[in-house]
Amino acid sequence: MAVRLGIDVMGGDHAPDAVLRGCIDALPVIAQDDTLVLIGPEPVISSYLKEHGVSDSRIVIEHAEDVIAMDAVPMEAVRNQKDSTLVRMSVLGSKKAEVRCDAVISAGNTGACVAAGQMNMRRLPGVHRPGIAVTIPAFHGPVTLCDAGANPEPRATHLWQYGLMAEVYARKIHGIESPRIGVMNIGSEESKGSGLAKETAELLRNTPDINFIGYIEGRDFFAGAADVVVTDGFLGNTLLKMAEGLAKSLFQAIAHEINDYDPELAVKFQPVTKRIYAKNDYHEHGGAPLLGVNGVMLIAHGSSEPRTIKNAITTTIEFVNSGINDAIIERLAIAEKALQGEPV
Repeated sequence: MAVRLGIDVMGGDHAPDAVLRGCIDALPVIAQDDTLVLIGPEPVISSYLKEHGVSDSRIVIEHAEDVIAMDAVPMEAVRNQKDSTLVRMSVLGSKKAEVRCDAVISAGNTGACVAAGQMNMRRLPGVHRPGIAVTIPAFHGPVTLCDAGANPEPRATHLWQYGLMAEVYARKIHGIESPRIGVMNIGSEESKGSGLAKETAELLRNTPDINFIGYIEGRDFFAGAADVVVTDGFLGNTLLKMAEGLAKSLFQAIAHEINDYDPELAVKFQPVTKRIYAKNDYHEHGGAPLLGVNGVMLIAHGSSEPRTIKNAITTTIEFVNSGINDAIIERLAIAEKALQGEPV
């Protein structure tokens, strides 16, 4: 199906150039009936496209001048800057838009994306709180972490729904038939952990037709212990940022040691290290969906480069065509009935 994508041109540390370049680079890989709606200052966008010799009917400009800063207070900014690119983007991605977008993308203020998504796009039927689902590559396959920053102080019912929504995501996007779901904890024993972790585990344990494996520890994350890891937004975001920093640091250390040991070996080894790094590079994945909003919103990394935006566009189109939201609604409805003892 044709997909209409709304993109916040002014979102991110390297906007607008990196975002616009990424959109241009995506044109050869998207369908001829797809549309990119570039949301930002019309003169800036038009000038950039003209400068790079781009004239494509698949590009539409939605003028918006105001920009929500990366360090702005999210809810306050969304309420007070209604003409900002990010808020305009969320409105276009909502059901109330006259000519709506099937999906929206921003590399801007993450908290503002979440707030704007909840305020304007609303939530899917049955969803209590949306959560950010991040794909983290591991040797044994991709791990879906939810939540990665949308909800730092959740209830157990929120985490329970994150597990179910991320399960659907892992099936639809990563092709895992029966995703193993684990709750992040300080130990694998049932007696350990906070009340929140124990209550979440109990809800998941009592959910029928689910591959719940119990608690997992931080050291199990990259060991292939689970396909879906459930945690609160504070810990999830901390884990994500630590993983990004550790991966970058390790690759720098390995490259330095190999080069120091034998420069010729370093040259031979370079193609291998590049392939491994690409698998662990967040730029390759584009961004993370905000699961649970009534629409499709992909939140890209604040330091997104052109290739990040290009990959975000292709990832979002895949999400739209996968029917994930309908599957989430059905999954939650069935699980809610089962927990309440109603016939399914």
